[in-house]
Amino acid sequence: MSEITSDARARFQSRAAEAAWDGDPRTPDGLVGLAAAMLGMAAAAPERLAGLYDLAASRWFGEAVAAPEIPGSDSPPEPIPADFWTAFWALLDTPPGTLGAAGVTQRTAALAGVCGPGLRDRAAAAALAYPGCAEAAAGGYPERFTLEALARCPKDSLGGAFHALIVDNGFDLEVLDRDALGLADLPPPLDYLNTRILQCHDLWHLAAGYRTTGLHEVAISGFQLGQFGHHYSAMFLGMVTARAALERPESATLLLDIILGGWRHGRESPPILGVDWPAIWDQPLETIRSRLGLKAFESSWPADLFEQLRAAA
Repeated sequence: MSEITSDARARFQSRAAEAAWDGDPRTPDGLVGLAAAMLGMAAAAPERLAGLYDLAASRWFGEAVAAPEIPGSDSPPEPIPADFWTAFWALLDTPPGTLGAAGVTQRTAALAGVCGPGLRDRAAAAALAYPGCAEAAAGGYPERFTLEALARCPKDSLGGAFHALIVDNGFDLEVLDRDALGLADLPPPLDYLNTRILQCHDLWHLAAGYRTTGLHEVAISGFQLGQFGHHYSAMFLGMVTARAALERPESATLLLDIILGGWRHGRESPPILGVDWPAIWDQPLETIRSRLGLKAFESSWPADLFEQLRAAA
């Protein structure tokens, strides 16, 4: 792992502030530029993210994403405050594996809190441009799922599998506490979007075919971003791509394959944000996938690759 010099940090910040990219992701400079654009757009111009990821995926895989274009905006990016960069570099300087999954989630989510004051409204508008997002958000603040309802589902149903995933792994039914985060107080549609992904993240692992491994957590972030422009996923993917580009460029092939593969899967899948999951808890997963037109995520990389490497080390 190489040290990030002060000059490299300054150049990266300058490129991120441009919130633009038109390079080759397979070259070192193109990779750094892509990482800077990913992070810069997440922090300052989220309405540009769909165009960026579509372009990067088409250049990485050699074919266009098979989905309608998501409209963006030519509005200039928000200024990125110095506090954002202080928090970002502190996160990158923390050795991988020392924070744990919860720590990474909290530190990455906190980056949005030190962005410009206009970011929240821009992130909301950007999300509403994705297919099915406005219709799903119009349904209002999501009601909670319950373990009691899931426990009544057949074992071979989606609800039964979801119940087993939560109970057997000691997970919380929602990834974080919606009340502690004050999500109900956010303006629409952010109240809906942020709460919905807390309750559906682990469910989407099952429905969309992502395992609960380190590599597939990265991949499903691409899927969530491709489905509705999930802002936390955009910030997380910008952070991990920046780490790879600046510290471990040898990992770029794996990382971009996974991130852009998840993005393409999310874009080319039907919108599932607003699915009435409790109405179909008792149906088998394959029946639900067929009904929704949803295919499971596919990748040539082993889902547990990170775990294998850690065990070998």
